[in-house]
Amino acid sequence: MMRLILAALISGVLASSATAHDFWIQPSAYRVETGSRVTVSLYVGHGEARELWDADIRRIVRLTATGAEGVVGLDGVMRQGGQGDLSFAAGGLHALALETSPTTSELPADRFEAYLREEGLTPAIEARRRAGTSDRPGREIYSRRAKALVLSGGPSVQDEAIATTPIGLTLEIVPDRNPYANDGGPQGFVVHYEGRILEDAQVELIDLSADEQATAAGLTDAFGRVVFDIPTAGPWLVNVVWTKPLLDDPRGDFETIFSSLTFGR
Repeated sequence: MMRLILAALISGVLASSATAHDFWIQPSAYRVETGSRVTVSLYVGHGEARELWDADIRRIVRLTATGAEGVVGLDGVMRQGGQGDLSFAAGGLHALALETSPTTSELPADRFEAYLREEGLTPAIEARRRAGTSDRPGREIYSRRAKALVLSGGPSVQDEAIATTPIGLTLEIVPDRNPYANDGGPQGFVVHYEGRILEDAQVELIDLSADEQATAAGLTDAFGRVVFDIPTAGPWLVNVVWTKPLLDDPRGDFETIFSSLTFGR
């Protein structure tokens, strides 16, 4: 039943704009020379509403790069205003990862229900329906997770493992193969939530060169996997949102996480 509900909710995704909650890491280039400076930007929104993330930089609680040399902390790299500079000392694939602390949000009932439907957040839709609170304002705490895959210099033998191994984000999108080694065939992604694969999550694929609306959207299967054809070269964004009800938490009724993955083709 839940999958039928989700299929109905997702049917209008491609006809509508990409969600205003889009948030991602965008390096100045996804293929860089080893040791060269890379400007990393944090963006929120889409299309003409796209802007640098200018929230309090102290909300960033994790910023790391995982590569052949292991995990490197990037504390202090990002500046207020949503940009920072870094370089990769080693070649091969690197996975940048970012996590923010939670903040709160409250919306009127109609706007909250519309947002839940747009994002495919059936746990909240069903919880509010069962509790008879669908006509009440919606309160949530939310935070963000983001990854970006950047290729430094040439490929390395560790690239496949770096691309396809979860790095421990609460909500994480993991390619099922290294997208930089994909010759143009279908590309799969597996969604993990709290250490487990997540079924029936709505995932969107967005061409960052033309991001007014999603290029494709789909639901994760019983293995947490969704597959997209990626038609052109360039920067791509994959995103997912998930939530869970909270009990007796004065901050909100739901805990929601927005997660994204960016890479180049």
